[in-house]
Amino acid sequence: MKNFFVQKSPFIVPTNDGKVIEEHFGIASNGDKNISIAHMAAPPGWSEPFQTPEFDEYTYIIKGRKQFIINDEAIVLEAGQSIKIEKGTRIQYSNPFAEPCEYISVCLPAFSLDKVHRE
Repeated sequence: MKNFFVQKSPFIVPTNDGKVIEEHFGIASNGDKNISIAHMAAPPGWSEPFQTPEFDEYTYIIKGRKQFIINDEAIVLEAGQSIKIEKGTRIQYSNPFAEPCEYISVCLPAFSLDKVHRE
């Protein structure tokens, strides 16, 4: 009996905005509803609509910068910085900068479209 799982084939989430999402663990990749872990790359000029998720989201910036508008306050994170956004918080994610942004996102419980509540 194995008590570990090595993810060699993350689920590539289809997008139409240039963002690359590789879900390593979560509902789409291995059916786990408790956590999702994804590696993402957001191109320059990328943004999402505002949302009010039913999950906590942790973000760690690997390269570039990412903007968070949290309750009308703009916050910019750079490589090496991280943030926790608590569930029920109205937020918009974007990369209004000239360089791409690479980051890791962890959602507790796992990300799902029916729990993100995009506007």
